[in-house]
Amino acid sequence: MRQVVLDTETTGLEPQQGHRIIEIGCVEIVDRRHTGNRYHQYINPERDIEEGAVEVHGIAREHLADKPVFADIAPTFVDFIRDSELIIHNAPFDVAFIDAELARLDGEWGSTAEHCRILDSLTLARQQHPGQRNSLDALCRRYGIDNSGRDLHGALLDAELLADVYLAMTGGQTSLGLTADAAAAASRPARVQRRGALPVIHASSAERQAHAERLMAIEADAGVCLWPRATREES
Repeated sequence: MRQVVLDTETTGLEPQQGHRIIEIGCVEIVDRRHTGNRYHQYINPERDIEEGAVEVHGIAREHLADKPVFADIAPTFVDFIRDSELIIHNAPFDVAFIDAELARLDGEWGSTAEHCRILDSLTLARQQHPGQRNSLDALCRRYGIDNSGRDLHGALLDAELLADVYLAMTGGQTSLGLTADAAAAASRPARVQRRGALPVIHASSAERQAHAERLMAIEADAGVCLWPRATREES
């Protein structure tokens, strides 16, 4: 199974108000293993970035002046996510922005769901941890994933953290700790049921003769045979 963990950073919160994507980060997982294959791109949004958004991700408009616009990166981006299962934390937010960007391209690229399946890891986390905080930072703490470098949001960094969170969240047992009952059961010696003496089957005369002939053939070919000659003669 090929999965792509994805995150975006944007100029604001509402694509319906003309806000745009300014960064995309993707991490590839195949058969629950990191492949090292990544997609990362900064994008010129061709508009201002809200002050509140800059406080979250630290990306100002002047930093993006020389970056490509979304239309220029659409082919490589869609190729990267095509036929995968996209894993996104709060997927409706990111997918709405991606679909808005694709819609600006005269319908040439369709929608995200036409290219891949989508799994919302936030919904999954809420199912597994109802009534608890399920932000990416909270999940990193819960699963012991180091997010100390996350002073600001970044699409690629957040995708990498989410990939580790997703694998931990869906990987079953993550600790070798035992409950008290399980530890007590493990410490008890197992009962051995005796079924009488094991039968000893001796080699027949023909089998002993064949064995001796085989050893002599080895000695003739190699010049030496590690099986003691006295033992061979006894057999």
